[in-house]
Amino acid sequence: MADPFHALADPTRRSLLDRLYAGGGLTLRKMCDGLPISRQAVSKHIRVLEEAELVVVVPRGREKLHYLNPVPLAKIAHRWIGKFEDVRIDALADLRD
Repeated sequence: MADPFHALADPTRRSLLDRLYAGGGLTLRKMCDGLPISRQAVSKHIRVLEEAELVVVVPRGREKLHYLNPVPLAKIAHRWIGKFEDVRIDALADLRD
């Protein structure tokens, strides 16, 4: 598994993830629409996202559909952001008491 932080560091890959979030099940052709880079470049970015397990590819006939996999993002949020939320929740509980 590749590092999800490395995969998320690139703005083009974040843009691709935004597209998948807005409408999952996109083909490579649909993901390329409106981007200023080649189809091959998009394919390479998708491969990095797949290796980081941020994208899941499901074959459908001759096409491949790409879906956002939110699990690694949830793990990141829980590990890096969740501990700060716990402090806020504890502070609110203390305030209530």
